[in-house]
Amino acid sequence: MSARQPVSRAQRQRPREVPQRQRGIALLVAILLVALGTILAAAVAYENAMTARRGSATYAFDQAVLIGEGAEAIAAYGLRQIKQSDPQHTYVGQGWDKPYGPLEVVPGVTLTAQLEDLQGRFNLNNLVNTDGTPNPAYVNAFTNLLALLGLEPKWAGYLVDWIDADIVPQNPDGAEDSVYMGQTPPYRTANRYITSASELLALPGFGRDRYLRLAPYVVALPSGTALNVCTAPGAVIDAVIGPGHSEFGADPNQLAQNRANATGCFPTPANVQAAMAQGGRTNGQNAGIGNGTNGRGSSSVKFAQNSSYFRLTSEVTMGSTEFNLYSLMYQDQTGTVRAIQRSFTPD
Repeated sequence: MSARQPVSRAQRQRPREVPQRQRGIALLVAILLVALGTILAAAVAYENAMTARRGSATYAFDQAVLIGEGAEAIAAYGLRQIKQSDPQHTYVGQGWDKPYGPLEVVPGVTLTAQLEDLQGRFNLNNLVNTDGTPNPAYVNAFTNLLALLGLEPKWAGYLVDWIDADIVPQNPDGAEDSVYMGQTPPYRTANRYITSASELLALPGFGRDRYLRLAPYVVALPSGTALNVCTAPGAVIDAVIGPGHSEFGADPNQLAQNRANATGCFPTPANVQAAMAQGGRTNGQNAGIGNGTNGRGSSSVKFAQNSSYFRLTSEVTMGSTEFNLYSLMYQDQTGTVRAIQRSFTPD
């Protein structure tokens, strides 16, 4: 058995050499860990920032809605005061039509509001009676309105078939399921009263340009609601009078001036009936005066001098951000006003 060789001090203290490949792997692992940590830190910071931003946006949105509801309360108070002073009339010049604001609600937040009488517009739901049959007087008036605005008369038939309950076209210009099922994607007619004038866009080929031209003159209200000629645009009044008439719509500025100079309703239902009589139309066949509750289902255009449906447009500005709230206000016969619908688009 050989003797063990002694190990020198120099041999014992010689450092162990690490292979070059292991040093490269360790450096790569360190770089990956640093990159992963940076990514995680950036993701956490981004999520925190987005959470704070979403919270701020939600708070601003809720604040804007509450301010809009405050504008509804102000509008309701004003309408009640007008109802008490003149319960039989709603016309331009009573004060409800004046813009409210801009009012600084809190520092940096302003409110502007405007009321519009929706019964001054043509009610599309009046095209069809409650028994499901077309109302000839309203169909003729809508056809005239389309012509005054440079639109094709066929859309009157399309809209009647969109609303009525059957699936049989009323006339050659009508359209029922057989037409709509050929669209991409296919769909069916509503066969019920519309809830928004924007449903016109569902008519095949109607398009945005036609809608923007017609939208300021039409509305979707309960069937049988009377037209308030005291606030109606001139084009709507001319359409009701008959084809070829432009007494009130030819010069909107003149109509506005006449209403500003009048001490009450202009034109009155009597003025409109007189114009209809000159055109050879009889009152009994084509028009009636009332509050919208009498003669329901009859073939007549019902006129009124007061209104129950208004739209309040509230604009809330917070710095560079603007929120719009559109409220449908209803005033009953007792003068009580409440919001029955809210939306963030006009129609």
